[in-house]
Amino acid sequence: MTVIRQDDFIDSVADALQFISYYHPVDFVKAVFEAYEREQNPAAKDAMAQILINSRMCAMGHRPICQDTGIVTVFLKIGMDVQWDSTLSVSEMVNEGVRRAYTHPDNVLRASILDDPAGARKNTGDNTPAVIHMEVIAGDTVDVQVAAKGGGSENKSKLVMLNPSDSIVDWVVKTVPTMGAGWCPPGMLGIGIGGTAEKAAVMAKEALMDPIDIHDLRKKGPENRVEELRLEIMDAVNKLGIGAQGLGGLTTVMDVKIKDFPTHAASLPVAMIPNCAATRHAHFVLDGSGPSLQTPPNIDDWPDITWDVGDNVRRVNLDTVTREEAAEWQPGDTILLSGTMYTGRDAAHKKMKELIESGEGLPAEVDLKGKFIYYVGPVNPVRDEVMGPAGPTTATRMDKFTDFILEETGLLGMIGKAERGPTGIAAIKKHRAVYLMAVGGAAYLVSKAIISAKVIAFPEMGMEAIYEFEVKDMPVSVAVDARGNSVHEIGPKIWKKKIEEQVIKLV
Repeated sequence: MTVIRQDDFIDSVADALQFISYYHPVDFVKAVFEAYEREQNPAAKDAMAQILINSRMCAMGHRPICQDTGIVTVFLKIGMDVQWDSTLSVSEMVNEGVRRAYTHPDNVLRASILDDPAGARKNTGDNTPAVIHMEVIAGDTVDVQVAAKGGGSENKSKLVMLNPSDSIVDWVVKTVPTMGAGWCPPGMLGIGIGGTAEKAAVMAKEALMDPIDIHDLRKKGPENRVEELRLEIMDAVNKLGIGAQGLGGLTTVMDVKIKDFPTHAASLPVAMIPNCAATRHAHFVLDGSGPSLQTPPNIDDWPDITWDVGDNVRRVNLDTVTREEAAEWQPGDTILLSGTMYTGRDAAHKKMKELIESGEGLPAEVDLKGKFIYYVGPVNPVRDEVMGPAGPTTATRMDKFTDFILEETGLLGMIGKAERGPTGIAAIKKHRAVYLMAVGGAAYLVSKAIISAKVIAFPEMGMEAIYEFEVKDMPVSVAVDARGNSVHEIGPKIWKKKIEEQVIKLV
């Protein structure tokens, strides 16, 4: 009989969550670097360079890879011969581990979990509760897999009930382009096939816990239909030319992971969940001998690459930039921003709209005329930081507010990640505004450009508050110009055509 002590379990969960906040899995780092070396689209290559530099910085500085430090998912396989020395339930122990990890004073992680999701949506303050899947199995150990899943990729999850005769590959190829770039490719696809709807979804999530090994599979050759599907889906998705950050390129996915389960004769449930450029997961086993703590990787496992903005970079002063100047920018242009910008996400946009419509107006400190707003919910600073990791959030969530905010405030531009939808692009074109893209998955790197920060409105909203940032040389690229031309529409079309015409080779 194995006895698992409460403190050992809690300490192991907390340690794993801190560990994955700043250490990418080494297999993921190597896969991104391989994709970086192969990439022929300069914009996509540049994005992957920032992701790799950010990853190395986080590994060395022990700060989050992404400002969205995720919703915690835990898979537990508990041996039948395990006995617990605990006053807390298993779920309570998991959540205590989450609480300690996310409030660790040396590396505070962003609390993103909201209670009453269909109502008040109040932040729980410590990122609890976790989503927990427990299974009782034969044995005398506790096997634990933990993951911290960002909202940008989680929001792109898909579930379909196919007919048994339908093609899974065709569904994936049709569906991936509808996901846009908000899941921050390059990443992985987790796919669950069979069982029931909820079983397929859980399998898709659990599949993402496995290491990247698609190149080993390609070398040895598939031995069953699941392995054949992995290769077929990976090749088909990469032929779409979506590329890193949706900019067009050779690598959209670096692996496809599949789990399956017997299903009803009339059914073919398929779930697909992407993992983003901030892939975070860890595995440990408790055997009663004490806590199971993670082993730090060797920093030499990270490529030591540099990021060069090139000769054509524009340097823009946010305090003096004019609408006429911004109208000259072209999709894909690299820009270094310096000066004052404001932040604001979903809740802030909703609040601003309500205040304007009520006649009360915005707080005096929030004067958006001729300014830029950055879609970000940053991590709180620690030690001597001005601001913690502060990467962009998915811009399409703000599309429904864009026309109103541009019309009512005179805002000049927006900064976020991924593409804008038709509604957002139409508003940008109508008001001759611009949309700039920062790289998702490079949050710590971006934060180093912030030289001052203060909350100026809605402090009760926590990470959704409006900040005033002063930045110096913050790297962005023009994603939608003042004429409504989108690099996320142009880039993938170009690279899909190049791949189809075999101008370049995928593998």
